Amino acid sequence: MKPLYFTAAMAAAILLSACGKKAETPAADQAGMETPASSSAAVGDMGKMDMPAAATMAKSTGTVTAIDKAAGKITLDHAAIPEVKWPAMTMAFDAKPALLESVAVGDKVAFDVTISGNAGEVTAIAKR
Repeated sequence: MKPLYFTAAMAAAILLSACGKKAETPAADQAGMETPASSSAAVGDMGKMDMPAAATMAKSTGTVTAIDKAAGKITLDHAAIPEVKWPAMTMAFDAKPALLESVAVGDKVAFDVTISGNAGEVTAIAKR
């Protein structure tokens, strides 16, 4: 009869030890990949996420306030850019070196810009 008690006690110990363990997560979830169980929750939450904005093309006018040829930057005191809801302000933009050769500090310019997020690149510029 003692072996029966020993077996029952061992089974109870094993079952009780498993009670405090957390359920294991599938490897796909741990690597950031969806599993069938998590995919419905992920789809429901995506509507609340801020998605990165696509690049926006815009035009504006302004005055050149600084040029940094080594860094490929031009600072413009520009008019509002309604395509991205930016007010008039002074800010630095990326620019190809060839564009920077065509203007000087103090020039009034019209320019084309590609805007991604909070940054932009001047793609064309001309004195007004």
